[in-house]
Amino acid sequence: MSALTPEEIAAIAAELAEADRTHGVIPRITARYPQATVEDSYAIQGVWRDRMIASGRRLVGRKIGLTSKAMQQATGITEPDYGVMFDDTVYESGGEIPVDHFSNVRVEVELAFVLGAALAGPDCTLEDALAAIDYAVPALEVLNSHIELEGRTIVDTISDNAAYGAMVVGADRRRPDEIDLRWVPGVLSRNGEIEETGVAAGVLGHPATGVAWLANKVAAHGDRLEAGEIILAGSFTRPMWVSRGDLVRCDYGPMGVIECRFV
Repeated sequence: MSALTPEEIAAIAAELAEADRTHGVIPRITARYPQATVEDSYAIQGVWRDRMIASGRRLVGRKIGLTSKAMQQATGITEPDYGVMFDDTVYESGGEIPVDHFSNVRVEVELAFVLGAALAGPDCTLEDALAAIDYAVPALEVLNSHIELEGRTIVDTISDNAAYGAMVVGADRRRPDEIDLRWVPGVLSRNGEIEETGVAAGVLGHPATGVAWLANKVAAHGDRLEAGEIILAGSFTRPMWVSRGDLVRCDYGPMGVIECRFV
């Protein structure tokens, strides 16, 4: 249920668009609008998304966040969320990522899925998601938080496009029936030192479970996942802070290695 007026929703979306443009941080939304609901936060994200599309950016997929206990404990938020991804935020492994483009820069270890067929809720299952997925790729997510971190709730995070900044994708593509995706490992290092480890089963028991959850979630907003979309399925490690000059490497075992440098 919505508690904010359309004018308040538009004003917050404009604040977030300006923070995105200037790579700044705004005061917590829930401190200023304590009545704001999850429905309001997706409305704010939707207004922001439409502004970005109107400015010429192209939507290429969606990210799912807070799908593992590691991430829920790291943020104090106990339910998944989602945001959108644009074409200018996707980097290949080996790329250089400009740290000044983001705020509160952290990295997470994930798998991403490219859909070969559309996927619609509201009764989508893991089996439905696996049937719709063309292939999985290893991926790093770069977090980008435009809202002060202290005390934030899921309302703040969703409003801020689920803290999505960018993704780095690996070259190894696997069909879901080629490999047991639950046991894909992630060994994340910064400048040669291992910082985080995990396995993909940490994401809701199977990383593609989040794809089914997302199809059901967006169905409530009259939407569906389309063929060709990239779905970033959620982190199975805690977020790792990065700074300019850091070399980040993640070893996904049978699915190869991703490297990137923050400049």
